[in-house]
Amino acid sequence: MFNSQRPSLDDLPTANQLAKATVLSLTAAAAILVAMVLPAEYAIDPTGVGRTLGFTQMGELKAQLAEEVEADAALRPRTVTTLGAPALPATTPVASASRNDVTKLTLAPGEGAEVKVSAGKGARVRFAWEVAGGRVNYDTHGDPISAPKGFYHGYGKGKQSAGEQGELVAAFDGKHGWFWRNRSDQPVTVTLRTGGQYSEVRRLV
Repeated sequence: MFNSQRPSLDDLPTANQLAKATVLSLTAAAAILVAMVLPAEYAIDPTGVGRTLGFTQMGELKAQLAEEVEADAALRPRTVTTLGAPALPATTPVASASRNDVTKLTLAPGEGAEVKVSAGKGARVRFAWEVAGGRVNYDTHGDPISAPKGFYHGYGKGKQSAGEQGELVAAFDGKHGWFWRNRSDQPVTVTLRTGGQYSEVRRLV
C-alpha cells in the first residue's frame, strides 16, 4: 500500500501568501476585464488599451450592427407579396420559381436600404452585390411568414464591404435578403444580382 508523506507546516502557504495570491488573481482578472472584455463586448474602453489592441473596434462593430438590425426589424413588413399580384395572407406559403434579376439602388450618406426575395424553405438563391463609390455595412437575414415581433434569423453580416457573393439557402418560407447602410460621407450605388428559386425581389426600405 502506498503511503504519502504529510507535508510539514513549513511547506504550506501562509495566510499572508494566500491573501497576496488572491489579490494578484483578482487584479489580473480586473485588468483583463477592463482591457479586453469590456472593449470587445461593449465598446467600453476606459484605459485606451482596448483600442490599441483592436478590441474596442470589435465592440463598436457589434454595437453598430445590433443597432442596424433593430432599426431594420422595426421597418419590416409582415406580409408576402408577388409581382403583379395582391398581397398574400401571412399564412400562405411562398411559391418558388427560377429567375434572374438585377436591382440597383443609390444610398445617400447615412442612408440604409433593404432588398428581399420571397422564397420557400430550402430554395437556393445565388447572389452577388457590389458597391460603387465607397463601402457599406451589411446584414443578410430572413423573416418567416407570420414572424413574431423581434424575430431575427441571420445569414451573415459585416462592415465596410465593397461587395459580397455566394448562395443563400432559405431556412423557412418567407422573405430573405440584404440590408445595407452607407456609413461614408459620399453617396454610393449598390448593384445586386440574384438568381434562383424565388418569386419576387423587392426593395422594402
